[in-house]
Amino acid sequence: MVTKKTIEFPFYIKLACCLISILLLGWFAIIGQTILIPLILGSIISILLVPFCNFFERFLFFPRVLSSLFTTILFFGFITGILYILINQLIDIADEWPAFQAQITELISDLQRWISRNYGVSSRMQIKYLNDNLNKTFDFGTVIIERILSGITRYSILSLFTFLYIVFILIYRRHLIRFVFYIFHERQHKDVLSVIYNTQNMVKQYLIGLFLQMLIVSVLTYISLSFLGVKYSFVLALLTGILNIVPYVGITISVILSAILTLATGSPSQVLFVFIAYIIVHAIDGNIVMPKIVGSKVKVNSLIIIIGLVIGEMTWGIMGMFLSIPILAMGKIIFDHIPEMKPWGFLLGEEKSEKLNPNVENYFRKNRKKFFQNQKKNNSDK
Repeated sequence: MVTKKTIEFPFYIKLACCLISILLLGWFAIIGQTILIPLILGSIISILLVPFCNFFERFLFFPRVLSSLFTTILFFGFITGILYILINQLIDIADEWPAFQAQITELISDLQRWISRNYGVSSRMQIKYLNDNLNKTFDFGTVIIERILSGITRYSILSLFTFLYIVFILIYRRHLIRFVFYIFHERQHKDVLSVIYNTQNMVKQYLIGLFLQMLIVSVLTYISLSFLGVKYSFVLALLTGILNIVPYVGITISVILSAILTLATGSPSQVLFVFIAYIIVHAIDGNIVMPKIVGSKVKVNSLIIIIGLVIGEMTWGIMGMFLSIPILAMGKIIFDHIPEMKPWGFLLGEEKSEKLNPNVENYFRKNRKKFFQNQKKNNSDK
């Protein structure tokens, strides 16, 4: 009987292959972002909209093309409605800019008097310093305006391509799934089906959980800011809920915006209570809402999430930060079903999740204490 011999490559060859693969994937992600960002975003949203398409096709007898188009229009109409409410609130804030300007001018005058009284820097010297840096400020403001205009154009094109991708992915969803089965051998079809089912289930639960998290954070923020008497608490709460999609970074931006608006419309002492309110809301979100509603659907540890957010921002900007978490979660599902990639799935997962290899766990548990005792003994002998 002839036994099949497997080739075991040295560790440095495996490491080199992994590093080269990561670099190639990063390079491909950067040069192909115009295609990949709307394609991945459209695929994720399509998974969420599949049940609605099935409903229109089975119970209302819509053709597949019509159900796909109608479902996508309804989704974008919902998003447009939220943006319309947000923009209307921001326009109301802009209408009161003269009052904000007067309040800010008064605060600056108080700050100048405080600096002059405590540090001996006269108001004339402060104004001279501001004038010296005014040109730089205008140049910086021009750059910001240019980036905002380019960002609006970019996201408009992104929305258009995402809309088209969603429609056509919903139309050809069964065709695409059959293609995935055709490229694998029949003995692997069970694992392929498991990956597809788990990915669809995870994406749907994650997006629904994310929407519930946005709603809960917005309500908690609105109640807190209204209790403190902060003006425009509704728009600040809505912005906080939307920005909270991006973990850690979104809540920081929300605190800064709320502090600036509170300083312009209220008293400086009120800003301190706003900070405390946001700390309480973030604590509730991080310890109760996020683990129970969103975190339970995405089995990725916090360290990998932070690294993914940084890499996503460096690669694709804000959209990269938003897409990094579902991409990592889908990657973990795929890695867990490929024997050679299971260590990477273990790396992405939580520490309390299912163990990768019982023999490794037993060896680690038995020898860890002995190893540290020997190290301590050797150090004491020296």
